[in-house]
This record gives sequence, structure tokens and C-alpha cells, in this order.
Amino acid sequence: MLANVNATRMELLRLRKRVALASRGHRLLSEKRDEISRRLIQIARGISLLRKRVEAQLLETCRRFMMARASMEPEHIKAALAVPTKKLTLTVQFASIMNVKVPHLLKEISGRIICYGFATTSGEMDVALIALEKAFDDLVELAEKEKQAALLATELRMTRRRVNVLEHVIIPELHETIRFIFDKLAEAERDNISRLMKITDIIRA
Repeated sequence: MLANVNATRMELLRLRKRVALASRGHRLLSEKRDEISRRLIQIARGISLLRKRVEAQLLETCRRFMMARASMEPEHIKAALAVPTKKLTLTVQFASIMNVKVPHLLKEISGRIICYGFATTSGEMDVALIALEKAFDDLVELAEKEKQAALLATELRMTRRRVNVLEHVIIPELHETIRFIFDKLAEAERDNISRLMKITDIIRA
């Protein structure tokens, strides 16, 4: 690679500009990497707590449904849940975190989750549905946070690779090429001085 480099002052100036640009890019990408890591840690901590809460809520919901099932006839359960009256619409909007588009889920809820009369249903069914309703809010938030974390983790891996390539490959190669050109120019300068000294000696003789 170095053998094909033009050892000229113009090339040396061009390479020095490239080093300055690469160093600036390395600094900016390093800052981006650090900020994404910080945001990712924050989101991950929230996810851990949220997941535990959702798991506990879903476990309680399942327990309540089992109790409702034990206290009601199967046909009554089927009839009670046949025509839901609660409607949920999810709208996805996108925000930007360090130039990474991440989703933000907006819920639009209408109607009541209890969609049946009380003559053939037990109170456990009411409690189970209300528990499910509470769990669903946290479940939507958990899905949003986990998708954000996945997108940021992907961007973090890409940014780390770019930082490493700049730090360990591109910038060192540019510095090596600059040293090669500088040495070649210095060698040529010494040869010119030697020739001038010989010509001066010949003229004086």
C-alpha cells in the first residue's frame, strides 16, 4: 500500500486533513456511543422493574380467572365473554434518541371491560377482568420499552464497530502513511542538499 503512495507535499497535506476529519468523526462517534449506552442502561433498569410487575400482574390475573372458572359453568363463561364492549386502539409514533427512531405507543380506550350481566357470573370474573385491564397498560409500556432497547442495542453495536475501525485501522494507517511520506520528503531534501553541495564544490574548484 505504501509503495503506491505519491510522496508529495500535496498528498501529505491531503492526508493530514483526512486525519483531522477521521479524528473528529471518532470523537463524535465515541460521544454517541457513550450516550446510547447511558440511555440503554436507563431503559434496561426500567424494563427490569416493569417486567417483574407485569409478570406478577399476569400471574394474579391467571389465578383470578382460574377461580372464576371454578365457580362458573363453562357455558356461562363463554356467553359472558362472547361480545366484548371494550375497544383498544394502539397508535405508533416515533421519537428520536441519538438519531435512532424509537416507537412510542399511544393507547385509545373506549367502553368497559365488564361486558356481561351479573346474573350468571361470579365476582371472581369481575376481579379477573379488572386485573387483566391493569396488566395490559403495563404490558403495552413494556413492549414499547423493549423495542426501544432492541433498536438502541443494534445502533450501539454498529457505532462501536465504527469507532473501533477508526481507532484501530483507519487512523493508524493514515499516520503510518504520513510518516512514510514525511520520511521520503526528508530523504529527497537531503539528496538535494548533497547535490547542491557537490555542485558548489565543483564551481569553486
